[in-house]
Amino acid sequence: MKYRIERDSMGELRVPADAYYGVQSMRSSGNFPISGLRVPPEQIAALALLKLACAKANMELGFLRKKQGNAIVRACREIIEGELRGQFVVDIFQAGSGTSSNMNTNEIIANRAAEILGGKRGDRTLVHPNDHVNMGQSTNNVFPSSIRVAAMPMLGNLIREAKIFRRILVKKSRQFDKTLKSGRTHLQDAVPIRMGQVFGAFARSIEKDIERLESKTVFVRELGVGGNAVGTGINTHPRFRKLIIKHLNSESGGKFKVAKDGIEATHSTNDIADLSGAINSLAVDIARICNDLRLMSSGPNTGLNEINLPPVEPGSSIMPGKINPTMAEAINMVCLKVFGNHQTITMAAFSAQLELNVTMPVTGYALLESLRILSNGIKVLGEKCVDGITVNRKQCELYAMQSPSIATFLNPVIGYDRASAVVKKALKENKTIPQIVLEEKLLTKEELAKILAPEKLTAPGLGKK
Repeated sequence: MKYRIERDSMGELRVPADAYYGVQSMRSSGNFPISGLRVPPEQIAALALLKLACAKANMELGFLRKKQGNAIVRACREIIEGELRGQFVVDIFQAGSGTSSNMNTNEIIANRAAEILGGKRGDRTLVHPNDHVNMGQSTNNVFPSSIRVAAMPMLGNLIREAKIFRRILVKKSRQFDKTLKSGRTHLQDAVPIRMGQVFGAFARSIEKDIERLESKTVFVRELGVGGNAVGTGINTHPRFRKLIIKHLNSESGGKFKVAKDGIEATHSTNDIADLSGAINSLAVDIARICNDLRLMSSGPNTGLNEINLPPVEPGSSIMPGKINPTMAEAINMVCLKVFGNHQTITMAAFSAQLELNVTMPVTGYALLESLRILSNGIKVLGEKCVDGITVNRKQCELYAMQSPSIATFLNPVIGYDRASAVVKKALKENKTIPQIVLEEKLLTKEELAKILAPEKLTAPGLGKK
């Protein structure tokens, strides 16, 4: 391999001749051979977008020559479009502010911009990674801003997928609304409920989660970029921050705004932790739904067998014909990862010390991973599982009528003592409550049908009607 020699404040290092990254990236990649995990591609694009906006702002203020600035802008656009991704070589476990990744980005942009201007990679005389690409910036504000910029479109995607999933649940609630089933509390038989009501309650849970997610955008849109080392904006023009946001919104179509307090935006990641909490709440509801789907579809011969989940793959390498609730299991694991990420983000948020939070890279990685995997997970859960669910109506209604709790509805008509005797006999003879009532001639078939009508068993107003 051919190399070039580059220098930084700590000395010389050999850098691969064809690399767009430079000496500081090389040093950092050697310092942190920890996980093999890299800054997520969404955040790389966000970093490049912020660098582009800063270059435009500096050109507008007259601090950056247009020849250099336009080359920087072009290099940034290439990164945003997905090029040069293999040049981002720093592990996610690095300097807590993200300095290593910020400099990795600066060096790649500077070398590509120099190349655009006719120079060579490694030649800092045309475009300097610190003096030109990083002009008016500090890792301490540009890196956390990049997390927020990356998160916003991903949050929008999660909200869209959650809305689609909710619509599927609503459709199923209507489709299954006439199916009576046994309710269960403490995993024991309880009074009846309609399967449509079950899916309707799922839908309402997701609706509330969507509202929680939407409420978080107002603070996540606040960016500290341009605040420099501690958020005071030292070494920048008074208009710099507003110009960055202007160009950022123009390029991205976003609705970002200058942080009301640049110092708070530099040392606090609580907005991110708050957003993570809403993502976590959605994951809790998704996991709960998956658990219920698995229970209701258990069997088919030795479980509840109330619903059928669409088969997506063989369930066993040794048991022929076995089908497992694969999609629900996969999404349960997604939710477990989101729970773990939220714990990481929460712990990271209170790890801030004085004017800086030094857990930025792992915070960003955890947040963006949760947004990505939960969006994808909800999408496949809806498309490949919930949308294709069918109900075993006869099985559901049999359970409902076999449940001792059905006698609750006889109390106002035949009295508590007779109802208790009916329950005992039904359990002893392994018969349903209605069978015993008819055998004992306690009620006529017509009278019993009115009492046990699904709409009366599952809504207020049963009483003495």
